[in-house]
Amino acid sequence: VRQHHEVHKQTVEAILKKQGLLSGSIDDLDQSTLIEILANEVIEVDPVLFEPGIIRDTIETMRQIRNIQAKNGEEGCNRYIISNAEDVFSVLYVYGLLRWCSFKNDPLTVDVIPLFESMGGMENARSIMQFLFQNPTYRAHLQSRGNRQTIMLGFSDGTKDGGYLKANWSIFKTKEELTAICRDYGIRAIFFDGRGGLPARGGGKTHLFYAAQSQKIANYEIQLTIQGQTISSQFGTSDHFKYNAEQLITAALSQHVYGHANTISAEARKIMEELSELSHQKYLALKNHPMSIPYYENKSALRFYSAANIGSRLAKRGENKKLTLSDLRAILFVGSWSQLKQNVPGYFGVGSALKKLNDNGRLAELKSLFNEFPYFKILILNSMMALSKSNFDLTKYSAKDQDYAEFWNILYEEYKLSKKMVLLISGYSNLKEEEPVTKKSIEIREKIVLPLLIVQQHALQMLESDTRHKEMFEKMVTRSLYGNINAGRNSA
Repeated sequence: VRQHHEVHKQTVEAILKKQGLLSGSIDDLDQSTLIEILANEVIEVDPVLFEPGIIRDTIETMRQIRNIQAKNGEEGCNRYIISNAEDVFSVLYVYGLLRWCSFKNDPLTVDVIPLFESMGGMENARSIMQFLFQNPTYRAHLQSRGNRQTIMLGFSDGTKDGGYLKANWSIFKTKEELTAICRDYGIRAIFFDGRGGLPARGGGKTHLFYAAQSQKIANYEIQLTIQGQTISSQFGTSDHFKYNAEQLITAALSQHVYGHANTISAEARKIMEELSELSHQKYLALKNHPMSIPYYENKSALRFYSAANIGSRLAKRGENKKLTLSDLRAILFVGSWSQLKQNVPGYFGVGSALKKLNDNGRLAELKSLFNEFPYFKILILNSMMALSKSNFDLTKYSAKDQDYAEFWNILYEEYKLSKKMVLLISGYSNLKEEEPVTKKSIEIREKIVLPLLIVQQHALQMLESDTRHKEMFEKMVTRSLYGNINAGRNSA
């Protein structure tokens, strides 16, 4: 089961009001009092007392978990993921709800899994888990679960929030910090990575990515999501399954046996911090640009994903009619850039960050980092994949658009700069030089999808002016999505 932190908060607030334990906002309740209620208060919850809607649905879901376990065994449903975990209450709300709605005073046979996916969530992750490990009630729960704590880190939403380099470096550091705090309290940390197909969603070369993890990161298990057409492309045949399963197993073994080679020096960490912050500043400027949301809405296929029924969740969170970046689902955010062949989340800010250090005479440091720190190298290689799948000629008409010319040119300039800089620090003469087979595969697929992409762009342009044939052009965009995504293999 997976649900957003805010939904749990609303549900707890509604229950406490029904019980007469709360009159105003849950935010006004003393934190120590709220923790005591969630950890120890016994509350009987009847879903019938609540109006039909998300709160009743959440209560019913909690109730059904135990029913599923009774009929199918514990493994039928024994993990609860909390999207956008931001504080200790993200976990305690779910712990309390599971007790009240389902397990009562019986042992809780569910692993409560926080998903840290925003920059703020990752920054707070260590202190959140430390507080929970010090809480006697939650610690007793962990003991009953074998002293194992599963933690998710979100690549897709992390990239949407902070940009490519910032998100991936934050995930690396957060894993190190969480591993350390778990070891301090005798807890086995299990990292469950929410990865998609595209580099911006944590995709790319899985073996190289996990082999490049430092020995400071727990490696007891590798758990990750396989999403979209990546499932069929990597596990669709027995040969593909064997190969990719071997890649995961050998990656974990490589990190365990050769992980000392991934040790990062204090100087290299300093450079990574600089690159992370510089790229973050560039990305934030783009994210806060007044034309960013209008560009997604009007120049991409974003609004057609729902009609195509693509993606495992709704297009956006919340009920606001006006689109905001925080509400937009990451899978559609990244996928829409892919349809535009601009792939912005996979490289934006990388070029500017590298250029800044290069301009300061630090090219040798960057080349050394690329050659000696495997994690940085795989980030750059995956960024190269995003760049190699970009084709700004497809949308070059926007360079003269009255409303969007400036914004399009910002994207294009960063694309050119990023391509130039990754080639410079790697010493390659072309993108994906070390992977000629992958390079050729990308080139072939890009040629195959180009006609459909042109059809899609034509239909999007016509929708701006031709209202008479609106339904036909909308159908053209929707139908083209299927072919483009499937042919791209990791376009979502």
